[in-house]
This record gives sequence, C-alpha cells and structure tokens, in this order.
Amino acid sequence: MRLSGRKASSHVPRWTHRQQVVLLALVATNFAVFVAQQFVQVYQPAALGEYFGLSYRGIDRAYAWQFFSAMFLHAGVFAFAGNIFLLYFLGRDVESIFGQKHFLYLYLSGLIGGELGHLFLMPGTTVLLAASGGVAAVTVAFATILPELELIVALKLKAKYLGNALFAIGAVLVLFDRHGVVGHSALLGGGAAGWLYAHLLGYGRPSFLQRFLRRRRQEGERLRQMSLDEFMTEEVDPLLEKISRNGLGSLTRRERRALAQARAKITEPPQ
Repeated sequence: MRLSGRKASSHVPRWTHRQQVVLLALVATNFAVFVAQQFVQVYQPAALGEYFGLSYRGIDRAYAWQFFSAMFLHAGVFAFAGNIFLLYFLGRDVESIFGQKHFLYLYLSGLIGGELGHLFLMPGTTVLLAASGGVAAVTVAFATILPELELIVALKLKAKYLGNALFAIGAVLVLFDRHGVVGHSALLGGGAAGWLYAHLLGYGRPSFLQRFLRRRRQEGERLRQMSLDEFMTEEVDPLLEKISRNGLGSLTRRERRALAQARAKITEPPQ
C-alpha cells in the first residue's frame, strides 16, 4: 500500500511488525533520566538549569556535556507524560516502517534539531530541556508518512493535523514564553528535523523545492533531446520576436539561458 503518494526509498526496510527494541530502549532511558531529574530537582534545584540544561551561559563556560545531558530532560511531569505517550504510541508504527536504525537516527536528529532551533530562536537567558525535540521528530515523521490516518485519543484527528498542531503550538510558545527553563523551544527544530528525515527516506508528498527541482530537471532533459531545428522553432524564434518588439532588456533570466543554450547547440560539433 502506498502510504502518501510517493515511493519509499530503497534504503528503508519493508513495513513489517517486529520487536520495538529501539523504541523500548528510548522509553526506558527517558524514564530513568526523568527519575534522576526529580532527585536533582529536590536536592540540588539550581543544578538542572546551571549544569544539565542547554544554555548560552553553559556554552560560554565550555560546558560541552550540556548538548548531551539536555537531550533526555523534560520540562515537568506533564511534559514527560505527553512525550512518553506520543513516543510510544506513534513510535511503534514509525519504527516498524523506518526500521530500528533509521528510527534511532530520526529520534537523535530531532534532539539535535530541537537544540539548534532553541539556540537560534530563543534569548540567551533561557535554558532548554530538550527531550521534546526527539518526540516532535517522531510525531511529524508519523504525520508525514501516514497523513490521512485517523487517530482516536480524546477525539478523532488525522495524523497530518497532529503534525500541523505541533508546529503551531511550538510557534506560539516560542513567541510568548521566552524566559526561564523551557522545553517547548525544541518543538520547531525537532519537528523540522522529523519532516526532513522522512522526506529524505522518500516519504511524504514532494515539497515545493522538490517539485521545482524536478520540473527543472525535466525541462532541461526536454531541451537537451531537441534537435537544433526544433529548439530554434520552439524556443528561440519567440524570443527573437520579443526582442524585436521590446528590446533585449525585456528578456527574463530563463529566456537568456535559452539563448545561451541555443548558442551552445549551434557551436557543438555534429554527432
């Protein structure tokens, strides 16, 4: 069954049910780190923002480990519960479709994308707990590969709307909640990483850029296969008429390229 209008990359294994090894390992890791996080917050409440969350202040002090320690930290109990819920119930299908290796890479790319998004979008006074970035990548990848699938939790919702809602919520929170210790600023970067990773594997409908590049390749191939007479009749003669009416300055960049291609065809040796 075609998932979303495109043929998946040959690098992706066939969609078969298998043991969710990577998914369960990620859930267990998040759970273990969250328990440790609660102990740190009780006994050393300032340490989380000072040493383990990602911040500009930590980068200035060369706390390089923050890029790793922040990856499995959650911004509160509700954020943890929501992240684990989405990771497990959406991750089961995504890991089955992508395979264990690509599912792990997807999750890690979401974490890294979430951290980069935070550093670009948020002020230097904030501290990031970045676990939501990996979950955002899984959620958006799920919405990309199965956009029309209806999810029933509290209400019936198509997967593509869930992905759109994640981006919308992330954007609103980034605009209005820009202080202190946060986790939401990882949503946009993590979601973007998930969308990109799914498209790189061949899932999802082609983006505007992909459609534009495909049209460019098709047009270039069509022009290369034309004979000189066909090229002159279909491409060059209308341009010469335009130049006679409006002058050389009226040509667009594409039309100037067509003239350059005509010169190349005229000067190339016969086959």
